Amino acid sequence: MLFRLLRRHLRPYARDITVVVALQLTQTCATLYLPTLNADIIDNGVAHGDSDYVLRNGAVMLAVTVVQIVCSVAAVYYSARVSMGVGRDLRAAVFRKVQDLSVREVGHLGPPSLITRTTNDVQQIEMLVLMALTMVVVAPVTGIGGLALALNQDVPTSLLLLAILPALTGVLVLIIRRMGPVSRVVQRRIDAVNRVVREQISGVRVIRAYVQEERERARFADANTDLTAASLRLGRLTALMKPAVMLVMDGSSVAVLWVAGHRVDGGAMQAGSLLAFLHYLLQILQSVLIAAAAFMMAPRAVVCARRITEVLDTEPRVRPPAAPVAVQRGGGSLEIRGVEVRYPGAAEPVLRGVDLTARPGETVAVIGSTGAGKTTLLNLVPRLFDPNRGRVLVNGLDVRAVAPAALASAVGHVPQRPYLFSGTIASNLRYGNPAADDDDLWQALETAQARPFVDDLPEGLRTPIGQGGHNVSGGQRQRLSIARTLVARPDVYLFDDCFSALDYATDKALRAALKATLRGATVVIVAQRVSTIRDADRIVVLDEGSVEGVGTHTELMAASATYREIALSQLTGEQAA
Repeated sequence: MLFRLLRRHLRPYARDITVVVALQLTQTCATLYLPTLNADIIDNGVAHGDSDYVLRNGAVMLAVTVVQIVCSVAAVYYSARVSMGVGRDLRAAVFRKVQDLSVREVGHLGPPSLITRTTNDVQQIEMLVLMALTMVVVAPVTGIGGLALALNQDVPTSLLLLAILPALTGVLVLIIRRMGPVSRVVQRRIDAVNRVVREQISGVRVIRAYVQEERERARFADANTDLTAASLRLGRLTALMKPAVMLVMDGSSVAVLWVAGHRVDGGAMQAGSLLAFLHYLLQILQSVLIAAAAFMMAPRAVVCARRITEVLDTEPRVRPPAAPVAVQRGGGSLEIRGVEVRYPGAAEPVLRGVDLTARPGETVAVIGSTGAGKTTLLNLVPRLFDPNRGRVLVNGLDVRAVAPAALASAVGHVPQRPYLFSGTIASNLRYGNPAADDDDLWQALETAQARPFVDDLPEGLRTPIGQGGHNVSGGQRQRLSIARTLVARPDVYLFDDCFSALDYATDKALRAALKATLRGATVVIVAQRVSTIRDADRIVVLDEGSVEGVGTHTELMAASATYREIALSQLTGEQAA
């Protein structure tokens, strides 16, 4: 999974990777050449008292060192460019994919997990790519080259490597194999912490209203403790590596000094060769350690790559049409024919055999008990998801045949939970129509009964709005959300129970303003209040996912038991009549 992901996203950086490899090879060769030069100076210069030889070869060593430093710095620079570029591309790919997913896929993956995959998981891939380019390219060249040059210095002493390398490799493999499962646990625990934090920030008012701060602190402490415990297990394994490797390296140095010292004393090996051999031994062991450091990161990166690939490979159920059909603006007819919606794994469909027709100039209302499928029905029109059966037509065209941008311009949807973006009131209102001027915004605010409170704000349309609209009240959010849809001027208006936070006087004034402003448009309203919809041209009553009755308020009071029960629970008998 990791290699497939990297192969796809490293391809655009092939030239930079080639430069990195060339620079790393050059600096590695320079690093390997330095001990040989040092041994030569000791054996042929210092041992014979030849100062000129020492100076000449010392200058060569200095030049080789400069080349090594320059190549190393340049290699790190290009490696950072590649790794950060891959991270940027991965984040963009995940973001674009999430934008294409329907509500169902996003709900299945979970928003906290998607945030973790876009940030923390991508960062782990970035670090692995950086480690691979800056170190892993060096490791095999250093190991193989160091082994060849060590053999060149003294073959009998080099036989010690037959025992040293397997011992070091065995220790590293044992540690790295245990890191894989722990890495998977760490990523799951990060998801859990993100989920708890997101819920607590979003639901802080509910927490305080019920005085549940201690309970939520304990809940966060549990998630945090679990993450800490998993991270500590991973940290212990990481910390164990260095002392284990140092033990092998120091023991190897003692063994080499013991064996090579006797050979130098017997005249079979020169002192310079001994120093050079020690340098090569350390370089060989360090190359193994470098490779191990990358392999240490690999288990966690593999887990992250699998999670990222899961998002990228998720096929959205709502796909844009291959050959989109143009929507003729100005009509505004809406037809829902025999739709059935069944959520994955559900025993019963949410909607079954539902029909609804709304023509230009009509106001059609949908009412029903909680869980009857009202919001699901409205979400089919802007294609937040598609029905399992049936068709949804706007201006006579199946919405599945219309380009998403064209459908969005023809259908205005005010959701049940209005959401405002960080910015200003003006930027939020222009979300669906960037070309709208201030007069258009004020007109929409006046219709939505939002102008009075915006007028009272010191900065008016330039008033900052926090993320989610947390710095305005629920009723103000609903009115700004309605105004945003009015600014877009679609043909079909869908109001999904977006008057619930308004007082009765504001609700009445808003309905009157909408009736005057949206004359000639198609309006569909989902509401729980009978007073909001009693004047609609046609009311559709949903009961457990099916249409229980269709008609005016007066007709349904006589013919629909469900509607009559809802109406009498809210109105007096005289008002209902």
